[in-house]
Amino acid sequence: MPIRHAIWKVGAHPVPLSESSLVSEQLLEEMIVAAPRLLSDEWMLIGRQEYTGFGRIDLLAIAPDGALVLIELKRNRTPREVVAQALDYAGWVEKLAADDIVGVYGRFAPSRSLAADFRQRFGHDLDEDSLNQSHQIIIVASSLDDSTERIVSYLTERDIPINVLFFQVFSHDTEQLLSRAWLLDPVHTQASAAATPAASPSEPWNGEFYASFGEGESRSWADAVKYGFICGGGGAWYSKTLNLLNPGDRVWVKVPGYGFVGVGRATGRAQPAADFRVITPEGEVPVLDVAKRGSYHREFVNDPERCEYFVPVQWLQTVPLENSFQEIGLFGNQNTVCKPTTPKWRSTVERLKERFTNFDKI
Repeated sequence: MPIRHAIWKVGAHPVPLSESSLVSEQLLEEMIVAAPRLLSDEWMLIGRQEYTGFGRIDLLAIAPDGALVLIELKRNRTPREVVAQALDYAGWVEKLAADDIVGVYGRFAPSRSLAADFRQRFGHDLDEDSLNQSHQIIIVASSLDDSTERIVSYLTERDIPINVLFFQVFSHDTEQLLSRAWLLDPVHTQASAAATPAASPSEPWNGEFYASFGEGESRSWADAVKYGFICGGGGAWYSKTLNLLNPGDRVWVKVPGYGFVGVGRATGRAQPAADFRVITPEGEVPVLDVAKRGSYHREFVNDPERCEYFVPVQWLQTVPLENSFQEIGLFGNQNTVCKPTTPKWRSTVERLKERFTNFDKI
């Protein structure tokens, strides 16, 4: 059913705010460029009104894993028309090479460096090998109809990473207020984009999960091995994919910049740092009381969007960072957890099973 909001002014006699509209959808685009977090806290804008040869893309963003995000505003088109246009543009986005993307950013932010700004925004280097390995399609609409919802749902069920971000405007005295809602859980769209890199064939998922563990100031692989967990945080993009894991799922862990370091089985669901406890010789204690080799975003412990989340893991086999396993051709991705459906992941797991021979021990 179409998404609609209602906003009420709180009081003894609640008063509903009247629905309004922006002067133009151009204003919405300008607002997004001025404050990109209107769209997402997890993306960085890199392009605007970029010419494809058969039309102009409204906005282009990049995610922390180097995936591109195509953003199309409804403007004066029907939602169905803008979905069709976005799918058309997605074929152009998919073929962008690294030099093309640098050129797009140069036109969007003259004299700025994409690599430098990416590192400042996300805290790690932009890996050219992972740049534009996948993409998402985001439709921004002020209204939505049943037909568009059915189309988007159909595509999503077939693992096309598409979503709709719905904005609604309300009047309050002389001001206008903007509300925002996603049609689908954005984590599902993120996971779909990560599952199969662009231009890669897909196959049935092999049941094996991949995890990226960001060793550094924020977290420590040695802590993870000692206390039995994987984790991610600092923003919803990094933590929400941990929810893909259920008890019993097997997960292969890679530390970016090193290689694969372990395999284990999840023994529980993702929990925020404030609630997660680990077993020590002194008994069960809060993880932040004993995991001291990393910060684990302690400064955000009371912020459900930015705090660290932990998944308990029973390790089947691990190695220290200096003995990590990496070779040309192995799968890699910056998403904290994903369910890859590319043949490269199947061949990677086959190689990992040769290296981590205790992968199936009880």
